[in-house]
Amino acid sequence: MFLLLLNEVYFLPLKLFKLKLMIFVTTLQFLLIIFIATYLVINIIYLVRLCPIMDELVSYPYISVCIPARNEERDIEDCVKSLLNQNYPNFEVIVVDDNSTDNTAKIIYSMKKQYPNLIFVAGAKLISGWVGKPYALHQAYQRSRGQYLLFTDADLMYKPHALNTAMHTMKCKDLDLLTLMPAAIFGSFWERVVQPVIFGFIAALTNFRKVNSKSHKSAMGFGAFLMFKKSSYRKIGGHRSVSNEVLEDVMIAKKAKLSGLSTLVADGKYLFSIRMYHSMKEIWIGWRKNIFLAMKKSIFRTFYYMAMVLFFILTPYIVVIGNLWIGSGNVWIGLSLLSLGMSLVGGLGLCHELGLERKNVFLFPLGAIMMVVIMLNSMMQALFLRRTEWRGRTYQQ
Repeated sequence: MFLLLLNEVYFLPLKLFKLKLMIFVTTLQFLLIIFIATYLVINIIYLVRLCPIMDELVSYPYISVCIPARNEERDIEDCVKSLLNQNYPNFEVIVVDDNSTDNTAKIIYSMKKQYPNLIFVAGAKLISGWVGKPYALHQAYQRSRGQYLLFTDADLMYKPHALNTAMHTMKCKDLDLLTLMPAAIFGSFWERVVQPVIFGFIAALTNFRKVNSKSHKSAMGFGAFLMFKKSSYRKIGGHRSVSNEVLEDVMIAKKAKLSGLSTLVADGKYLFSIRMYHSMKEIWIGWRKNIFLAMKKSIFRTFYYMAMVLFFILTPYIVVIGNLWIGSGNVWIGLSLLSLGMSLVGGLGLCHELGLERKNVFLFPLGAIMMVVIMLNSMMQALFLRRTEWRGRTYQQ
């Protein structure tokens, strides 16, 4: 009698509460998945993709390729060689050694005899009011002779047709600024876990319709590839105008857009590639420095996007398991499976875009967790320590 009374008073209401909660969570999950998936599909439609162009140009404006290099001995030689071996006839490559403590300067200097259009600059000591990368690029600009400037990174690999394709695009579309996303290369386990999720997140944050619309103030810049007309670069004050910005690529693109310059954000994965980080430690430190800054230092925005990432990638698995555990019925189990299916389709699409094997989609929930933890760490460092660390330097916020 006591057990029957306990069942009616305690266990049945608890079971009913769990069932109602699971139905609510399942419904909310489904609606959020629909919302996010719809946005992603629409967004990718507006993504401009550059294909290799081999056609000869009427003229070949002189290009100055500017590379900042601080402790880049692992990648600098391959990067510079890939640029020096372009099928574009009229360019120079300026590499600024930003006070490296490894063999970066020695490697660059040893290449000068073989490549007459390679210019080595021993970077000046960092001065107050500047962040390292903008200062190095500013020094490269001061040595440049080109009508066009390409600001790029020291860990990229370029295809021989990259400069020709970029210049063809600049001329045909009459652009002041062209910024491109590279193809991604993944090596270690943690690269395949975390990097695709973060790359997908950045692509999702970039509203391609808005950033490529002249009538909208939204802008985006990718430090891997920023090609300016020199006159346009000077018009906005160059890197001096973003001297103290850790996210100098985004900020200089915003300045260009707000100044009325013609800009284009595009996918350049057929032109160049990057293996950004090689280990979990590099991934953590690399993204920690700027991911909270990319959220505009907003706590609300940070938690909102953390929730969206988890809702789309991780919680569909949890909701399916919860429905099966509680036995909430075929309708709700089916709805949760449909949400999980849409999440997996999105993940498979990301695998396709990044050139990853399909099985990697099952690593993304772990990647989402790690990304959220990095975002929290980035936020804590900026809010409480009030600093950003990168390449052995500490910048106070």
